[in-house]
Amino acid sequence: MGLTSNKSPVAGDLLISEPFLQDENFVRSVILLCEHNEKGSFGLVLNKLSIVRLGDLIQDLSSYDTSVYVGGPVEQNTLHFIYHGDQLITGSIPLAPDIWWSGNFTELVDKLKTSDLDVDKFRFFLGYSGWSEGQLQEEIDLKTWIVCPSELSQHIFNSDPDELWKIILKNMGGEYQLLANYPIDPRLN
Repeated sequence: MGLTSNKSPVAGDLLISEPFLQDENFVRSVILLCEHNEKGSFGLVLNKLSIVRLGDLIQDLSSYDTSVYVGGPVEQNTLHFIYHGDQLITGSIPLAPDIWWSGNFTELVDKLKTSDLDVDKFRFFLGYSGWSEGQLQEEIDLKTWIVCPSELSQHIFNSDPDELWKIILKNMGGEYQLLANYPIDPRLN
């Protein structure tokens, strides 16, 4: 396909896997790019649910049945979070309009324990997706990833994770809209 993604990625952008990508970690993935600089890149897969619940991971939050996502194949013993709305946690980094990444974890747990935060504004992730210096740009040049501007990030929190890949592509319009309905395995079509 002749898809081009001329935009250089910046933190807050979404990376959409091309429909032919067979890497099981990234099939039909939507990744929120949290950090992108000369040293490398860091992102979180937004649409891969794990079987783990937040209460399974944090003893103080054992009553929370909140979903946890697989952020990527790197360091799957680490917990990360994003949230939307106003800045709620000290040290959070703004990524896109009303979307924040990370922050003071102790403060987060304390506020969740006392119900001072709406847990539905948060997404939690085990692991992350990482790229070394220049690696992400090489993959973009090879058309492994489509760079989507952060304006479409409003779909992160209000879309079914299983449909997020399609929803983002449809909202990008044009040739990307055609990809949204492309079968996972065209040989079975």
